[in-house]
Order: sequence, then structure tokens, then C-alpha cells
Amino acid sequence: MKTQYQIRNIVLGIAGLLCMGCQSQPERQELYVSSVVFPDTVSLEEKCRMAAHVIPSERQLAWQKMEFTCFICYGINTFTDKEWGTGKEDPQLFHPTELDARQWVRTAKEAGMKMILLTCKHHDGFCLWPSKYTDFSVASSPWKGGKGDLVREVSDACREAGLKFAVYLSPWDMNHPAYGTDAYNDYFVHQLEELLTQYGPIAEVWFDGACGEGPNGKKQVYDFERYYQTIRRLQPEAVIAVMGPDVRWVGTESGYGRDTEWSVIPASQKNLERIAASSQQERGTGTFVPDGDAMEKDLGSREKLQQAQGVIWYPSEVDVSIRPGWYYHASQDTLVKTPQKLIDIYYSSIGKNSLLLLNLPPDKRGLIHENDVQALQEMQRILRETFQHNLLTVSTSQKEKDLLTDSDLKTYWKPTTKEAVLSFAFAEEQEFDRLVVQENITEGQRVENFRLEYRQDGKWQLASEGTTIGYKRILRFPKVKAKEVRLVIQQSRDVPQIAEAGLYLASEEEAITR
Repeated sequence: MKTQYQIRNIVLGIAGLLCMGCQSQPERQELYVSSVVFPDTVSLEEKCRMAAHVIPSERQLAWQKMEFTCFICYGINTFTDKEWGTGKEDPQLFHPTELDARQWVRTAKEAGMKMILLTCKHHDGFCLWPSKYTDFSVASSPWKGGKGDLVREVSDACREAGLKFAVYLSPWDMNHPAYGTDAYNDYFVHQLEELLTQYGPIAEVWFDGACGEGPNGKKQVYDFERYYQTIRRLQPEAVIAVMGPDVRWVGTESGYGRDTEWSVIPASQKNLERIAASSQQERGTGTFVPDGDAMEKDLGSREKLQQAQGVIWYPSEVDVSIRPGWYYHASQDTLVKTPQKLIDIYYSSIGKNSLLLLNLPPDKRGLIHENDVQALQEMQRILRETFQHNLLTVSTSQKEKDLLTDSDLKTYWKPTTKEAVLSFAFAEEQEFDRLVVQENITEGQRVENFRLEYRQDGKWQLASEGTTIGYKRILRFPKVKAKEVRLVIQQSRDVPQIAEAGLYLASEEEAITR
């Protein structure tokens, strides 16, 4: 395997990338960067090769590997039966009677989630921790006699269970009188500092882009650069999403990602200049304020690269709630997504090179409702049944099998050309209707088109096909029975590196819902 270099100087990275094909180099060393500016004279093919060597930072890679995480929307809205508050609520309304953060964490962990993201403060401004900068918090509520700290309870429960902990802090604040002035940015940074210094390691800080009026009728100009610098200083391992430089919003709240999802996407000249002096590979700031339309169907194709000034590693997160609303409403107890719907979302997010952030809103008791728990448990049970046995482990193709079923991104199959065929054979016919394939994204996302084929009556037949792979791609297709299969890489930006692969037969409980 080639050595992975972490490069601070982007110009050096460009020079290395452009010289990769130079005949004067006796042994070509691959260079990898987290962003790259395209020189004016490079061709589209050169841009594709350079984009293929843009890689995630360590914090982005750790985030991507979690795959499935939990959003907990809880606060004053839970007790007013609203989705959005006003900032004028009486803190006395916040009074959960059976709140159990361990139940939240246990539910998430049993569902396969690796992190909990808590709405520490939503747009109404009500804080789930006793912030010393406002009285509009749990400290003014009857819960635990005003002595409670929900952020601490959830962070402690996560740590005990081995889950990561993350914080959502709304920039919009309908309650604070300074909102709409420079003084509010000071207030917001103070609250960030409280959350980032009092509750242990933070894996993710989540900002949304909502910007409305405060109690004084004014709108705020958010000092995102200052917010980012505070996070990098106090929690350098935390990714910043989705109004942030590490993770982007997929563009909808449906739970469904793109069929073609590039983690490497064009960046504006302004953002490229902002990160050029501080690579995301290092613990410096490496920050920029997101721009562009996250809802576009195409974010990173060759057509986009043709006009791009440069690219960055900027992966997508898919957020969706298990219920129609983000906060708990008793009227929605019968509207919880079914296990089969959740499985469809799983394939359409995690299975399309994104991370899935699923919201589980606790009720007024302070518990995740029984209907939600049951749906999650059934979802996980059915998925376990589907993915319990990788048929490639019984393949007679020993070398490829060993490389592609070891759960290690850094061991991979690598052909000598960009278009290539990876073949597998079995001693007996096998039935399958699911393909899982992963690239070694520690050395870039490369595959643009691929096919899964099987041999029948001496001829190769198409089982399924896809475009991008990235960290993980899952294809569903009608059941196939065969002794020989092959993965055909039809187009790639550089020589592909297939790190993991698997063929599976779906549980009957899953298949009947398609």
C-alpha cells in the first residue's frame, strides 16, 4: 500500500498531483490532500485525477465510520406540543416526570446507532443545561427542583454505554434580548464554551441555518468563523455540521439521499482561499461558511468539475425523524415509521454514501415512546438477519475474499487500470439480492459507474448497476442464483481501490415490503 501524506501546503499538493505521471520519477509516490485548487490550464481528465486524491480529515473519517446516529429533539416544545417555540414560554412548563437518559442511550445503542446528538438549545432559546448566561433554562424549571442538567445526564449516559456525544446549538434565539446585535455573538460563543468544556469529548457540533427575528424584532448576522474557531480550539476532533466546514446537509429531511453522491464536491474560490492556509488534515481551523445549493441533484459530476475552480472533501448527512414531527406529539403515536420504512431509509442514506441521523423525540415523561422503540428494534432485527452472512466468505477466490471481507478500508483490491473486473466463483450456486461495496476513501473516492453481473447459461447477465460508491454503497435487485459473479468498474477517476464487498440475501420480512 502507498503511504498517505498529510499536506498543509495546498500548492505543494497540486504540484505533486500534476507530476504523478512524470517519467522522471522512478517510483511514483501518491500525494493526498483534503482540498485542491485547480490550475487554469488543467484538462478535465487532470481535474478528475486530482479530485480522486482529495481525502477526508481524520475527524471526517471517524464521523463517516459511525454510519448511523441518533438525534434527540427535546425541550420546551415537547411540553407545549409545538414544533417551533416563541421564546416566551414559561420555564415551569418543562417538567418531565420519568426522564431517563440511559433509556434514550440504550434504545439508540440497541438500534445500532453510534452517537447521540442532543438539541441543547432550539430556536426558542430554552437551554437544557444551567447556563450561567441566561435564566431561560432548566435551572428555572421544576424538574429536579431547578438543579437538573440534561446535557450532563445524556453525555454521561453516552460515555457509560460507549456512544459518542454531540451537541445541537441553535444560532437563532427568540428569547435573548441581545439577538440581532454584536453582543449576541459574544453570548453565543460563551454558550459554546460552556458546552465544549463541561461535558467531555464532543464528536459533532450541529448548526442549522435558521435566521429569524429575536424579541427585539431584529435579525442576527452570525459570526460563524468565530464559532468555528472556538470549536477547533476547544474540541478539535469534533466535526462541524451542517452549517459548517466538515459535514453538509444532504438537502432534504425525507431520509433519502442521492443515487449519485460525491463526497468530493466543487468549492467556491472564496472557500478555497479560506482553507488554503490551514489544511483540514491538521488541527487548525480549516474552516469556511457553506455556500451553494445543497438540494441540487448533481453536486460533483464531471460536468461540475469542468467548471470548478477546486474541490474539497465535504460528505453528506441525511437527517429524518421517526415521526412526522421533530418533537414528540401524542397525536403521532400511531404515525411512527414502520420497520420496513426505516429499512428503506437505511438503504437510501447509509447505502448511498451518506450518514443517517435519525430523530427519536422523547415524550413528556422523558422516555422514548414504546412505539418508537418497537419499530427500531424490529428494523435492527430484520437488518441483522439480512446481513448476518456475507456469501463472499465462501467464495473460491481466496485472495480477493480475504482483502474484501476483513472490515478494513486500508486493505483493498486494486487493479492496474481504471476500468477493471473483479470476479468471484462459488463451488455451488448461491442466492443473493443485495450488494454492499466500499471504497478505500482514505485514498479518495474514485468510482463513477459500476455493474454487478452474474453468469447464466454461459452468458453474463446484469444484476444491478450504480454510479458512485464512496464509503458505502448498497444495491437492491431481484433475487439471483449463480455460481459466478463479477463487479465491473466501467468508469473511474483513477485506479479504483475496492476495500470491502459483500453479497447477501435479504430477510423475507424485508423483501415483501419492496
